[in-house]
Amino acid sequence: MSIRNATIADIPELVRLREILAARMAADTHPPEDGWQDAYATELTARLGDDDVAVLVIDAPDGTLAACGIGFVFHRFPGPGLPDGRFGYILGMTTAPPHRRRGYGRAILDALMSWYAARGVTRVDLHATSDGEPLYRSYGFTSRYPGLTWTAPHP
Repeated sequence: MSIRNATIADIPELVRLREILAARMAADTHPPEDGWQDAYATELTARLGDDDVAVLVIDAPDGTLAACGIGFVFHRFPGPGLPDGRFGYILGMTTAPPHRRRGYGRAILDALMSWYAARGVTRVDLHATSDGEPLYRSYGFTSRYPGLTWTAPHP
């Protein structure tokens, strides 16, 4: 298994994997909205190669992507527990169903956490599906009080 940085050529596959994740997340929360795929592809195109973004993938033997994960470094004001104001956020961790239970998710998580460590990032947040939660907890992720999220009502 080889992990590599995503390229522009991977964007259709990254959108496909994000659709798989969106469907899985809907089982835990609510159905995804329609029409996000083009905006997602546009933003991936714009952000690939940014210093504060890592888009990591594992190729499947058939030429598709087996798995992916995205890491961001965000900046906010420093404070307790965040002395330089930088924190990481992982999203889009997805393994296509035929490739699950082979360690791909853990391999990408390991690579993302190494990427954060190389940048001196000491806090990483994420939102997990119920399927992915055991992996993150085994890595040391915990629930953090007082995490709450507000979402604008849909028209």
